Amino acid sequence: MNLLIEDLAIQLLDAERSKTAIPPLSEQYKELNVTDAYQIQLALMRKKLNEGKKVIGKKVGLTSRAMQLMLGVNEPDYGHLLDDMKVEDGDSVRIKEMLSPKVEAEIGFVLSEDLSGPNVTYIDVLMATKYVVPTLEIIDSRIADWKIRLVDTVADNGSSAKVVVGKNTVQIEGLDLRSIGMTLYKNGEIVSTGSGAAALGHPAHAVAWLANKLYDFGITLKAGELILPGALSAAIDVQQGDIISAAFGSLGSVSVTFE
Repeated sequence: MNLLIEDLAIQLLDAERSKTAIPPLSEQYKELNVTDAYQIQLALMRKKLNEGKKVIGKKVGLTSRAMQLMLGVNEPDYGHLLDDMKVEDGDSVRIKEMLSPKVEAEIGFVLSEDLSGPNVTYIDVLMATKYVVPTLEIIDSRIADWKIRLVDTVADNGSSAKVVVGKNTVQIEGLDLRSIGMTLYKNGEIVSTGSGAAALGHPAHAVAWLANKLYDFGITLKAGELILPGALSAAIDVQQGDIISAAFGSLGSVSVTFE
């Protein structure tokens, strides 16, 4: 199995770099389970870190019940954020650098102290949060036509691609993150709305889940890391020329252009 895990990590890395999608791992290797998929993800990350890339945070996915039902799972998943994935607010990204990108809007958490499982609560998360920030996550799949099951997206680093980080940073004292609204725009038109409660009822619950899940793999959430707790609405498709922005009320807004 170890040889297969390394081989599949290489396949995913090659798919990302060649912009050539591969068939679903879940169909090619029916014996793969979720633990195997996380080991593939970690092998993929080791290869990237060995090339000099650095971890800047983590992301949680599948926090909505609708997405969990679609993939037949009962918990979220996670992936790593690397320094070459970060995009500044208002910048552009080249759509040809990805295979089939989609965009989600999320409330990002930046930590002021480490968080380590196994018994982290959402209160611990709030106490360890330096500030929150509006973000857009650009997701992508190295699996052909987004035909993913849980093992596919987990192995593929949570289908992550890039994260656009807003300029506005907000202290969480006095904020009700559950009720903060989000409006997602595509070329100036409203395409989706949501609220903080979409991420496991409260986005801090998703961060707590992540800290506890990572304990199983000997990983700690580090001070200074950016944590994406899950989308506040469904992901939207994008194409060349699109301008995507999200407004989060008192948290401010964030935008990106696809060129």
